[in-house]
Amino acid sequence: MAHLLDRRSMLGGMLSLLALSGSGQASQRDWYIGRIPEQPFDIPLVDKSLLPARFHRQVVAYSGREAPGTILISKQERFLYYIEDTGRALRFGISVGRDGQRWTGEAVVGRRARWPSWTPTANMRRRNPNLPVRVAGGPQNPLGARALYLYRNGQDTLYRIHGTNEPWSIGQAASSGCIRMLNEHILELFATVRNGARVIVL
Repeated sequence: MAHLLDRRSMLGGMLSLLALSGSGQASQRDWYIGRIPEQPFDIPLVDKSLLPARFHRQVVAYSGREAPGTILISKQERFLYYIEDTGRALRFGISVGRDGQRWTGEAVVGRRARWPSWTPTANMRRRNPNLPVRVAGGPQNPLGARALYLYRNGQDTLYRIHGTNEPWSIGQAASSGCIRMLNEHILELFATVRNGARVIVL
């Protein structure tokens, strides 16, 4: 996967990221150029010209040992790889957890949801008492259009791979530990991945 096995030598270049922000390069409205029709909500399409090319969806070479169907996440590179078959993977740009809110290890996809609701954890609400108790699914929900719920030893880890309504955060350490993707990217991954899929977070 773009020589992931030699990823340590790549990190210097990969981490010289173009920092994007909602107020820096474009207004939130300027990020969107169209919609994917869906019920009950359409899915906004992002103007990729506002996102560094390295974070666009790409088919890349893969030389690792993980089986097809595995999701491999490199937090330092800010990439999610979906292993398609021998020698090839799909690579997507992602947003990862902020310092102190990152995790590593293995999990499996234990549940999948369309337009998921969001319930901030107790820790989140302690840090920010103004957070709502629950946000219903929809375009204003920070989990976006789809979510993959990550489980370990049969228990919900409370971490997700999900869409986002903040596309400018892709490539940054911006979340509370979850993995964010563009809505159109998580839509594709959601349609491909099944419950029980192995997830490796490095």
